[in-house]
Amino acid sequence: ACVTSARPLPKAVRDALKRVHEEVVARYYGCGLVIPECLESCRILDLGSGSGRDCYLLSQLVGERGHVTGIDMTEGQVEVAKKHIAYHMDKFGYQKTNVEFLQGYMEKLGDAGLADESYDIVISNCVINLAPDKRAVLREAYRVLKPGGEMYFSDVYASQRLSETVRKHRVLWGECLAGALYWRDLYSIAEEVGFSPPCLVTSSPITIGDKELEGIVGDCRFVSATFRLFKVLGSSRAGPGQVIYNGGIVGHERELVFDANFTFKEGEVVDVDAEMAAILRSSRFSEKFLIRAGGTNTAAQQGCCCTGVKVGSRQLHDWVQR
Repeated sequence: ACVTSARPLPKAVRDALKRVHEEVVARYYGCGLVIPECLESCRILDLGSGSGRDCYLLSQLVGERGHVTGIDMTEGQVEVAKKHIAYHMDKFGYQKTNVEFLQGYMEKLGDAGLADESYDIVISNCVINLAPDKRAVLREAYRVLKPGGEMYFSDVYASQRLSETVRKHRVLWGECLAGALYWRDLYSIAEEVGFSPPCLVTSSPITIGDKELEGIVGDCRFVSATFRLFKVLGSSRAGPGQVIYNGGIVGHERELVFDANFTFKEGEVVDVDAEMAAILRSSRFSEKFLIRAGGTNTAAQQGCCCTGVKVGSRQLHDWVQR
């Protein structure tokens, strides 16, 4: 049931995936790909990295000056990932490896030795629903992110808080449904932890093709969605603005589809609200945009992220009402 909404993959990502060892790919149990843009020289943490497929893919995209850490609770999966470090270093033509794999829990990154403000990006591919304490996961992700850093992740969400019967059902748990977070709770937890309002990237309804399981979940509906959260500090907030995408991001040279609300075309002036202006100003995207204060009321009405009455939230709200 856990399916990441698909977008056409840039050629660089498709090519990088072909260079990952076949055992790593075969032993990987994630869904789809969770690959943000503008990754060169970044430090990335993958929560629930499994056999390391996404880590080895990202290893190529960040380059030899970047670094990727994978953490997973399953010893066998970590062993598979570690076994192929030398293979990929040679395959990528690196003088030294830029990946590491740790066994540990994403709710307790400190126990694995991960320091405050040490990563540019945290990713996760449909595993947070398996964590009993999702608030702790987001809190730890926020802690290890640098100011301006991003959490880019896909997961399954529910249209209501789940009953105990659903939450304890073994098959539904294995299908990534029993641990699904009520989608409104994501917004409140993100705000409580300190993140900017969640920006919806993609979403798609999940269909349960089993009558017995449908009877157990009742009128609850599920959606697979990818969000991006940013660690925006107060000093970066300065009201709405106008931005121009300079182009140049690999795989997105002419057009950057940032989220469900904003697509930036090279050289085009776009009005953005205060949240999006702060995100672009404080994050790794700052060098890819010209940003100036001001803008029209259009941006404030549209909204960059999915909170309250803004567009992204309304899209999800319309989904759960269907």
